[in-house]
Amino acid sequence: MRYVALLRGINVNGQKMVKMDLLKSIFEEMKFENIKTYIQTGNVIFDSQEGQKDSLCNKIKDKLKETLGFEVPVILKEIEELEAVICDNPFKNRTLLENEKLHVTFLEREPSGESAEVLNDYKTDKDEIILQGENVYILCRNGYGKTKFTNSFLESKLKVKGTTRNFNTINKIVELGRNNK
Repeated sequence: MRYVALLRGINVNGQKMVKMDLLKSIFEEMKFENIKTYIQTGNVIFDSQEGQKDSLCNKIKDKLKETLGFEVPVILKEIEELEAVICDNPFKNRTLLENEKLHVTFLEREPSGESAEVLNDYKTDKDEIILQGENVYILCRNGYGKTKFTNSFLESKLKVKGTTRNFNTINKIVELGRNNK
């Protein structure tokens, strides 16, 4: 099975620095195959024979903590799940303006209905946000750095961990995942 581990909080603002060579070697130690990293924010594409996603995710989290000395939240997705994120993009029929950027926050699990409804209280004209299952699509009109819909904000409102990637990165990860065998 082809997976992508989306790591949260490494190599951001000079914090929790992890070289991609080290990250790759950690995944090699876990006996994963066809390992590829993409950009410094912690995207690891790999093959595993283990079919149980939850136990596989816990194995990765435990190994990262053991090796790096700090916890790293991990969202584990199959390549097909990322392809579905691209296909199900609620903004796909819209041409983005020059200053608009699309991001997706991947959540560990689907938030409760109560938590999800809370997002409606924070909608603005500045940015658009759409929750679809375990994914939050964020259309940022002035860049992700200026949106209120950050990881921390979404985690606090939805009561679930998440990590965000821009849409171009998601497309590139899928491309690498499909061409890396």
